[in-house]
Amino acid sequence: MNNYVKKQLIRILSGAVLLSAAVLLNTGHNIINVVFFLASYIIVGGDIVLRAVRNIFRGKVFDENFLMAIATIGAMIISEYAEGIAVMLLYQIGETFQNYAVDRSRKSISDLMDIRPDHANVRKGDEIIKTSPDEVKVGDMIVIKPGERIPLDARVVQGISMIDASALTGEAVPFEVEPGMEILSGCINVNGVLTAEVIRGYEESTVRKILDLVENASGRKSQSEKFITKFAGYYTPVVVILAVLLAVLPPLLIDEAGFGDWIYRALSFLVVSCPCALVISIPLTFFSGIGGASKRGILVKGGNCFEALSNAKTVVFDKTGTLTKGVFEVQEVNPAGLLSKDDNDSQSEEIERKLADELLELAAHAEGFSDHPISQSIRRAYGREIDRSKVSEVYEIAGHGIEAMVSGRKIIAGNDKLMKLKGIEHADHGLIGTVVHVAVDGEYAGYILISDKVKEDSARAVKELRDLGIKNLIILTGDNKKTGETIAEDLKLDRVYAELLPADKVDKLEEIMSGMSGNDKLVYAGDGINDAPVLARADVGIAMGGLGSDAAIEAADIVIMTDEPSKIPEAMEISRKIIGIAYQNVIFALSIKIIILILSALGITNLWAAIFGDVGVTILAILNSFRALTQKQK
Repeated sequence: MNNYVKKQLIRILSGAVLLSAAVLLNTGHNIINVVFFLASYIIVGGDIVLRAVRNIFRGKVFDENFLMAIATIGAMIISEYAEGIAVMLLYQIGETFQNYAVDRSRKSISDLMDIRPDHANVRKGDEIIKTSPDEVKVGDMIVIKPGERIPLDARVVQGISMIDASALTGEAVPFEVEPGMEILSGCINVNGVLTAEVIRGYEESTVRKILDLVENASGRKSQSEKFITKFAGYYTPVVVILAVLLAVLPPLLIDEAGFGDWIYRALSFLVVSCPCALVISIPLTFFSGIGGASKRGILVKGGNCFEALSNAKTVVFDKTGTLTKGVFEVQEVNPAGLLSKDDNDSQSEEIERKLADELLELAAHAEGFSDHPISQSIRRAYGREIDRSKVSEVYEIAGHGIEAMVSGRKIIAGNDKLMKLKGIEHADHGLIGTVVHVAVDGEYAGYILISDKVKEDSARAVKELRDLGIKNLIILTGDNKKTGETIAEDLKLDRVYAELLPADKVDKLEEIMSGMSGNDKLVYAGDGINDAPVLARADVGIAMGGLGSDAAIEAADIVIMTDEPSKIPEAMEISRKIIGIAYQNVIFALSIKIIILILSALGITNLWAAIFGDVGVTILAILNSFRALTQKQK
């Protein structure tokens, strides 16, 4: 409980005690009762009256403080002390509820803000120096001890440990890292000591970018929030004018009408007309929704994203890194013949396995000096140390492959173009993925198939999106048409557009959007630099934040920290829940207010009904907004 809430509770209790004393004592000396009433009013409502006066001098006359002040002071003037103070008392209770609700929402976000690192242990020779993360440079070596938060994005050089990434991704299960693997700032090192090389400075680190996203989230208002702000600006002067007319006109026009009765009605009208329920609960709903979604590893940059996402009927995916893992792995090693001179022609499993191992070993050594992703994937599959003494005369032929001498044998490893260039006969197997053909001493020796893998939850994401009523599921990819069509067929997507450059993706997205109708919105999910323009153009851009590029994360409206496509339908479900709660509050608040406004104007209800119409509805709306904080675990 924050200090503001504690002070409010003390004020409310003090005011309530004085009010009760004034009502119960009833000594018969009116002056004593009035003193108790006035003391109670000053304690409970003094700050509201002062705010109203200050705002008048600042040119902000018609706000809720003005409404509350004029209604309660008017009630005191017509000797309705208890009711006037009760209005202020219950209004303060409503304000306290609001602050508590915001505090809870903020706490769910501040849990995420705890990922901010306090220090970094920088290794300088044999010495370890505790340094502020923003002073550490790229290339510096840092030591992360068990239980410490990783201060900067880095690559593990030494040590094996379990990493807790729950603060970033919402994933509770730790995972193991070892030398060569990247670790992200904000995660916690669970058990082992890690030495790592910094690969991004603090300002460019994952934790810094996440904090920026969260801190700036409230700056992007939803259409509902904008509507409430504009609505209050027109609404308040209108109801004040109506209240004045209600107090003045009937006594002037109707013979039997008395000013006291109609002023009382006008004051009731003013109290119930206060738009607190809408002004407080709608922004609170969206703010709570942002906090609740962040607990699930879904960072939403503003309430406008919820509205657009709830109306989405088309979802467009990038392929690599979004539906697939974006990590090329060796899927198949297929030797075409015997490589070792002492092997016989037997095609037993043992010999086939030996041939495959030898083919992979030769290819890995030939590719050992290249930083190309394909070369790296072959070396990862080989999994052993490359003996560089065996390798000589290495030539990298751009766009084709590698030529090298390995243990005295001439190895050519590359694509179909390289085989044709060298006049080596080989079969076109029509495989999906990247095929690295290998020739040994001028003879074709086999091929290695390298391809991306579909993420484990991509099929589930597609099914859940269908269940949510998404009509069109489309892939836009820069990959070849055959690969794109295979992925689309496997996942049962509607259409695929392949071999697209970044500008082509934007043009294709424009074409898809031009065919959409009415209020239908389009969602684009991607992760690469080439996705940034499309993410910015889509109605809702969703970036895969765990491994996605900085440009994609900056351009997106929503960032999924777990890199799971299944978070997209989850985000959509959250958005529909948030919008539903907002509409419930609007309809409930306006309905009750209109009914009580009419009854107050007709003199059927008293000031207590007006109090419920204002503060009671506000409290109920705030309690309803609390539901946005809780998101069901899938």
